[in-house]
Amino acid sequence: MTVHRLSRTDARRVAVQAQLLDSRRPPGLLDLVRHLTLLQLDPTAAVAPNADLVAWSRLGSSYDRGELTTALRDRTLIELHALVRPSEDLALFRAEMAEWPGAGELRDWQKSLRDWVKANEACRLDILDRLGSSGPLTSREIPDTCEVPWTSTGWTNNQNVIRLLGFMVQRGEVATAGRKGRERLWDLATRVYPDDPVVPAEEALRILDERRLKALGIARARAPKSPMEPNDVGEAGEPAVVEGVKGTWRVDPSLLGQPFSGRAALLSPFDRLVHDRRRTTELFEFDYQLEMYKPAAQRRWGYFALPILYGDRLVGKLDATADRAAGVLRVDAVHEDVDLTQAMTAAVRGEIEDLARWLGLDLRLPRGVLPGGH
Repeated sequence: MTVHRLSRTDARRVAVQAQLLDSRRPPGLLDLVRHLTLLQLDPTAAVAPNADLVAWSRLGSSYDRGELTTALRDRTLIELHALVRPSEDLALFRAEMAEWPGAGELRDWQKSLRDWVKANEACRLDILDRLGSSGPLTSREIPDTCEVPWTSTGWTNNQNVIRLLGFMVQRGEVATAGRKGRERLWDLATRVYPDDPVVPAEEALRILDERRLKALGIARARAPKSPMEPNDVGEAGEPAVVEGVKGTWRVDPSLLGQPFSGRAALLSPFDRLVHDRRRTTELFEFDYQLEMYKPAAQRRWGYFALPILYGDRLVGKLDATADRAAGVLRVDAVHEDVDLTQAMTAAVRGEIEDLARWLGLDLRLPRGVLPGGH
């Protein structure tokens, strides 16, 4: 098979088009999620919740934040492991659920999880019985009858019901059925998931790799394990090398040689275009870290700085906060990675103004931030 030889510009344009961040807007939320394969849920809302911010970055102000709530309620979209996916995609995960904690010879950590769940079999059966008769329920409404506590050096220590529910999701027994405020509502998976035929595990893995590559455009065949969604795509697509970047990639050949028309976009720190920080550095030569966990004095760009896309380049970071009590979107800084031209400045300013309108907030843009450009 021919190995495609790409410049960094070629690779970036493939990635931007695959993530639906070029000048063409997708028609609606469901089509968007079906193409991207997922929206990550995250409680941080310094500007807007991640799933909504990702949708707005693609759909613009035509996106109504109530659409996601409605889609989850109607089960056209379903939450799995804090990721929103099209409901029909659940069939791709059922074989893996049936094999929990894994197929073949288990590693020690897998055996440990299996043994802990088995030791709390009575509690597991009690949860299933309660959900069957009274669900959906929050975790607070489920008594902790575990005989062996969950031991952790982190925040989950002794969080027995929460940990057991998480493993029961992985086993395909329970599912997130909605939210009560910020708390998840749990119910039997048979009431939440569609009754579609289970896709065999090997075939499901191949399909997931292919769909992930279609959403990313270009990715590594192998990458370090990610806690939520993999960053690699196995043997999907075709091999490629990128000028100036070591190693080989896999690329979606349908995106090669396509005309490119870019635009400005403000991205969530969790956006899939920048989620794989190594790929972001290699292809976009963009230095970025989410700094919300750093002390304020150590932040370079801000608590929840939004990467700024212009065309096929990541050109800066927007330090902004939605102050809902005051009714304003407060912009503290625009950190330029490149000198913004007048056209770039106007486009970025337009996106910031659109973000404020979409949030229903007045824009507070201090003098000297985003002046006329160069």
